[in-house]
Amino acid sequence: MIDTSGIQLRYRLILLLVVTVLVLAQTSLAEEDEPPLPLGLESGSTDEPSLPIGIDEADEPDLPIGLEGEEPVLARETDQTRIAFPFDVTGFWEARIGVRTQDDPHERDLSIGETRMQLQFEQAWDTAALKLTADFIYDSVFDSHSVYLETGQGWLDLRDASLALRPTSFADIKVGRQILTWGTGDLLFINDLFPKDWNAFFIGRDIEYLKAPSDAIKIAFFTDIANLDIVYTPRFDADRFIDGKRLSYWNASLGRRAGRDAVVSVQKPDKWLEDDEVALRLYKNVSGYELAAYAYHGFWKSPGGSDMTTGKSIFPDLSVYGASIRGPLANGIANLEFGYYESRDDHRGNDPAIRNSEVRMLLGYSQEIARDFTLGLQYYLEHLQDHGNYKQTLPPSTPEADKDRHVLTARLTKLLLNQNLELSLFTYFSPSDGDAYFRPRAHYKIDDHWSGEVGGNVFIGEQDHTFFGQFEDNTNIYAAIRYSF
Repeated sequence: MIDTSGIQLRYRLILLLVVTVLVLAQTSLAEEDEPPLPLGLESGSTDEPSLPIGIDEADEPDLPIGLEGEEPVLARETDQTRIAFPFDVTGFWEARIGVRTQDDPHERDLSIGETRMQLQFEQAWDTAALKLTADFIYDSVFDSHSVYLETGQGWLDLRDASLALRPTSFADIKVGRQILTWGTGDLLFINDLFPKDWNAFFIGRDIEYLKAPSDAIKIAFFTDIANLDIVYTPRFDADRFIDGKRLSYWNASLGRRAGRDAVVSVQKPDKWLEDDEVALRLYKNVSGYELAAYAYHGFWKSPGGSDMTTGKSIFPDLSVYGASIRGPLANGIANLEFGYYESRDDHRGNDPAIRNSEVRMLLGYSQEIARDFTLGLQYYLEHLQDHGNYKQTLPPSTPEADKDRHVLTARLTKLLLNQNLELSLFTYFSPSDGDAYFRPRAHYKIDDHWSGEVGGNVFIGEQDHTFFGQFEDNTNIYAAIRYSF
């Protein structure tokens, strides 16, 4: 029998927030004879910070660096005449190949070998917009080409299939498959609990593929007091996590690195309307500073425990509460973000099979230090709650996680040749784990259609079980050519 108490509580919370925002919006609108469009919804703006299509809203926090793009806006009277055909079609063709620089006994030498065609169809009306984005792929690394939309495997990856509506001047609704993101980190995520594709990130796909799609309903309210986003996912959308099919990883049960010889088997929550997720963001721009508060109710996005009976990896219950601020500081932009990860299935940290609760914090700063040369720095902390209980219940011979995991990142970006050539290096370094990850990249825009790219994913670690150290045998270099239309 289904326990509906948790579902009812979530629905009541959402209903209360919706009613509150509606009242505030009506009060604000009643003060003027003709209500203006809310901040961020003027002609030419957008309604959703999403990938691979992005935004630039005055009252909306920007996407993390490296994840920008474009998103279609609902049609206005001023731009309807631009639609000459029933729908707009854009996209690209790309070929990408990469190899490991060292032998990995658990994986193939080819880290990536694929060609893809992405097609985007868009149709906009006065108060609605329809969007469909699909990637057609031939992947030489995988043996099977059967389609699994949730994991992105096979010859088809459906990136977006959504309908955006504007029922009122102060609210937007977007329904269907869509790519969502929020938060302030540069390739570090605290309050962004939307699915990520870590395989794509580590094998050298374009950065847009780090974000995996969600099957969700997003409601956005805009008022002069504050803006509110509500995202409801009726069935849990997990990360496209490291499972051994493409990348080798540390297998705690075997006490060694593993890959295709020990693919992770999971027990995933998959009941509609019961195994659901709710994410909230309340945000406002104050004197040039973007303030936001977040809440999430769902599950650990990547496996966060194991079922001792079946031996399968599981996704325990998780709630997250956090906040962020971002704005100008000196000659650059600074950001601060934190989140409390409440592991609801193990409040005291007494269950060795489930991840403990955590406190996470991020501090960042970026600045142009010379013409067309930008530097970005970040400090990230994961503080493990109830570390004493964790140590007492840790199985023998299992490597112990530190109470505090520290990570430093640096991004260097240089534009050359009339900004057609972009050279970048993103580095992660963890002094507590003694490991590091380097992402060198060179991207050249040949003309309005053609572009090329070379790069690498370099992992270094003193121990096999640390986060970046476990991927040391996956170090790879790659090259790509793309034609956009």
